[in-house]
Amino acid sequence: MSMRFTAKARRGMVALAVVAGLGLGSAACGSGGGDDKKPQSTSSTGTVEGSQPDAQEGKSEEPLAELKGPGGLLLSVTSAVKDSGGFVTVNGELKNDGSEVAVIPVELSGNETEIMNNGRSLGGATLVDSKSKKRYYVLRDTEGRPLTTTGFSTLKAGESIDVFLQFPAPPASSTDVTFSLPLFPSAVIKISG
Repeated sequence: MSMRFTAKARRGMVALAVVAGLGLGSAACGSGGGDDKKPQSTSSTGTVEGSQPDAQEGKSEEPLAELKGPGGLLLSVTSAVKDSGGFVTVNGELKNDGSEVAVIPVELSGNETEIMNNGRSLGGATLVDSKSKKRYYVLRDTEGRPLTTTGFSTLKAGESIDVFLQFPAPPASSTDVTFSLPLFPSAVIKISG
């Protein structure tokens, strides 16, 4: 009988820990802390001082920018994160928001021969840091391939794909940059990290 009592006690302790965790989590979410003043900074990393977001947090937050392109294409920029290696990785989702098949325009790859030779990509994208007056292009690997999503040519109606682009990181003092992709409007996004 002592094993049954131990098992019941453990289950009770686990249940108590879960309830306490949920209570603390809802109290932290409800406090707000005055972040309502900065709607643009609620990116997928816009959490409380240095805490890391979980997968559900990133999906529930609004994107940094939504850009409408040709043929019903919609690019949602979900994050722009600077890593310790000196790169900025921009993540997002490219969706066909139209009712017909969307052909991905070749212009999105940019006009550099080396990138165009590697197939369709988002290699034409840039980040502009107006503070330091510099433009950053998508990085390439040692064989000239762009460090971005490649190999897609069409999207069916309602279909979407996750995309990424890597750029050199601007100086630490520059957190707001303008993201540009050919045939799409430009948008200011916030870099975190």
